[in-house]
Amino acid sequence: MKQRVLSLLVDNTAGVLSRVAGLFSRRGYNIDSLTVGVTADPKYSRITVVCSGDELILQQITNQLAKLVDVRDIKVLEQGNSVNRELVLIKVLADDDNRRNVISLVDIFRAKVIDVAKESLIIELTGTIDKISAFIEMLDGYEIAELARTGITGLSRGINDVRYL
Repeated sequence: MKQRVLSLLVDNTAGVLSRVAGLFSRRGYNIDSLTVGVTADPKYSRITVVCSGDELILQQITNQLAKLVDVRDIKVLEQGNSVNRELVLIKVLADDDNRRNVISLVDIFRAKVIDVAKESLIIELTGTIDKISAFIEMLDGYEIAELARTGITGLSRGINDVRYL
């Protein structure tokens, strides 16, 4: 099963996200990750969707999305031709005995400790899925109390299309 990252330029109007998500649910496709944000031009939003399937299903998803009225442009963010990142916040239980070890891991991965409490740390890490997964794996000996991931967002490299905001 392959994974595809799609960057959609859509009109910034009410109901757009519902129509995009509805397309997936009506056809029984799963969304692995979804992020939405306004672009430099407030008339448009960018939706980044990560979906999985075989090549035929991924092409059907792309074609169906292109038919939606609110979708102005679609880019497939291919590895090597795009930059993709995700943000994760992780609350790790850390007392005086293991706090230094956790902070050492934070430093190695160029993450940030953004909150310190008596029994825990909240860590912020931005990076590729592989980097985030590796960091979480390194925290295996520590108790993760909470974890929140934003989902992937990305841009294609270079100036490929000046229409795309």
